[in-house]
Amino acid sequence: MGFFAKLKALFRRKKQPVLGLALGSGGAKGMAHIGALRAFEEEGISFSVVTGASIGSIVGALYANGYSSADMTGIVENLNRKEFAKNLRPFADLSFAEKFVGEYLDGNIEETKKPYACWATDAETGEGVLLNSGKIARAVTASSAVPPFFRGVEIDGRKLYDGCFSNAVPSDACRELGADIVIGIDLAAYTVPDEEKGAIARLLGAAINRFTPVKYREDSRSRGYDHADLMLRPDLRDCSATDVSRGGMDKMYERGYEEAKARIPEIKALIEGFGRRKK
Repeated sequence: MGFFAKLKALFRRKKQPVLGLALGSGGAKGMAHIGALRAFEEEGISFSVVTGASIGSIVGALYANGYSSADMTGIVENLNRKEFAKNLRPFADLSFAEKFVGEYLDGNIEETKKPYACWATDAETGEGVLLNSGKIARAVTASSAVPPFFRGVEIDGRKLYDGCFSNAVPSDACRELGADIVIGIDLAAYTVPDEEKGAIARLLGAAINRFTPVKYREDSRSRGYDHADLMLRPDLRDCSATDVSRGGMDKMYERGYEEAKARIPEIKALIEGFGRRKK
């Protein structure tokens, strides 16, 4: 190939976009995130920037530190489900969770292999808080502190709760970290309408809302869609965020895998189209 042909080929070469992944909240439904990661791995799709809220903050931090979907499945297998269930009581201390997470996520956010941040909610103001420095285990514990099951986690003098109340799928934070294309995963895209719930479930929900010290912001979910190029929406309406049974978690994992696999052509189209948008 001559000099000018090489030069022309160089200019035709597309700039590779920085891919970002924003993982949403959802408790045990986070198994769907791990299933989605497996689908991405099979297709050779890798993300360079990661953000998350609640369970998404934990899965995201593991991914940012180089853990594969198989690694994460192994971590879940090491979870003492009985011990976890025992701690699901009103305003339990999350030190047990921080200790468990710290076994796999030791160190500071600034040291992750890929740019990473997670989202929490200030108990006093209700405002969202971006956690992009400090101990990883402490940050993801704060991001996952959903009341009334768990009490808030103090960081820098602020009591923080679950990020779902202010930014359930932090796509905007992902873009701020440098992502050109942001793929989000919303674990709560499908829910059972109140009118289809039983009387006991409705009463329980009302009681929980009454005693929850922090409320949902009006744009807590919509802002994720506003800043994502594509939002994956696994159908988990018949799954429970507190179901840590083997069968339940396997089902959620498969739903996440199937949704990601089905949306792969759209993701690849976004990547392919990036170079043309930049011209």
